[in-house]
Amino acid sequence: MEKNQKIILVAGVLITLGLLVIDVFFALIALVCVLALLMTIHIMGETGNYLLITAELAEDARGVIISNTGTGVARNIHVTLVPLDLDFDIASLKPDEVSRFELESMVTEAKAIITYEDTAGQKQTRTCPLSALSSDLLKPMFPIFEHR
Repeated sequence: MEKNQKIILVAGVLITLGLLVIDVFFALIALVCVLALLMTIHIMGETGNYLLITAELAEDARGVIISNTGTGVARNIHVTLVPLDLDFDIASLKPDEVSRFELESMVTEAKAIITYEDTAGQKQTRTCPLSALSSDLLKPMFPIFEHR
């Protein structure tokens, strides 16, 4: 257990014992809040090096945009575009970093097979369909609020 978790646990136990003198229900509420806080800190620790590499076709269909939307650094990224028979490599992508690969001509449909490593050296593979004609399925027909 890390130092911060121990401090929160000890402070939570002390607050819970203090509230136990006042009322049992207040102590139980404090105990539930402390356990939820510890669970949140534990989940944050597990997702500290999460990788999610995505590929999408550029707006003009003349490029492929590779982005790292995860929380860890991706290394040795290899992208294969099927059926275009194109390969390209990216040394590394930091979190929220984007790289663009320009194509010679417009692409209607393709599939990107992305192979990458995390900082521990584990290889992962992901497949992303690329299409210039498909639209966002979650985009509202009548946008009342701004849609990303």
